[in-house]
Amino acid sequence: MSETIELNYGAEEDDFYIQHVKRTEPFERTNHYHGTYEIYFLLAGQRTYFIKDRSYLISPGDLVFVDKLDLHKTQDVGEPGHERIVINFSDRFLGMSQAKSDFTPGKEHPLYTPALFAAFSQSTPVFRLKLQEQIFVQQLMNKMTQELKDKATGYETYVKLLLMELLLFAGRCAERQETAAFEQASPMHKKISEVIRHINDKFDEPMTLAGLSEKFYMSPYYLSRAFREVTGFTFVEYVNTTRIKEAQRLLKETKLKIIEIADAVGFENIAHFGRMFKKLTGLTPLEYRKLNR
Repeated sequence: MSETIELNYGAEEDDFYIQHVKRTEPFERTNHYHGTYEIYFLLAGQRTYFIKDRSYLISPGDLVFVDKLDLHKTQDVGEPGHERIVINFSDRFLGMSQAKSDFTPGKEHPLYTPALFAAFSQSTPVFRLKLQEQIFVQQLMNKMTQELKDKATGYETYVKLLLMELLLFAGRCAERQETAAFEQASPMHKKISEVIRHINDKFDEPMTLAGLSEKFYMSPYYLSRAFREVTGFTFVEYVNTTRIKEAQRLLKETKLKIIEIADAVGFENIAHFGRMFKKLTGLTPLEYRKLNR
């Protein structure tokens, strides 16, 4: 069997999800984003992890933190096969719902501390752990796994406490985290990272593949092919996804009219904005705003 699932609890869109899987065949997760935090712990194999606008080479024992709504994907490096544990969780799972006034997770919660979420705001989202730290993280995740399998009295509360312990541990690691050489060094990855950072900064402006090709001294064909290889998106898909992500934020955090939001994120046509928003989120902008108010 090419895939062995050691544990699968919940679903990715739930407030809490954990999966431990071993794979022996090639596997690539398509680029995606979600409204939950993600923790990725690699146990065996090597992977490339694309997050936001950079690609990172990760090895066994590396711990990766992906913030809410950050685009990300993983893919094989060299020999196929890997083993990993991934955890997704929401603010709500820890009882730390976003305060509508300032959208700071859990500020009013008695156990809230900024250190809980520090790992998700680092310039380098990959933590290269020392051996003792790897063992500690593995033990924490083993405890989570056992609790979810046994379902003894109070297991959900214990899992939350274990998750908080992991987050606080990561927050301490973040204090000494160095911008180590995790980034993929290939010229293609570096060039596409530059292009992506430009799109992320200027997505609200008119943008074409031809224009970017000229700006970054690449042929449209090469840029299109390399962009798809690194990100998993076509150029148009990535631009639209980036614009819709920002629209989601504005719908939740501001009182701007929908037509104003469409214009603010770079859509010149409100009907096209509505179609793209529903295609990518499954909801109309109005439905999304009502659900997130």
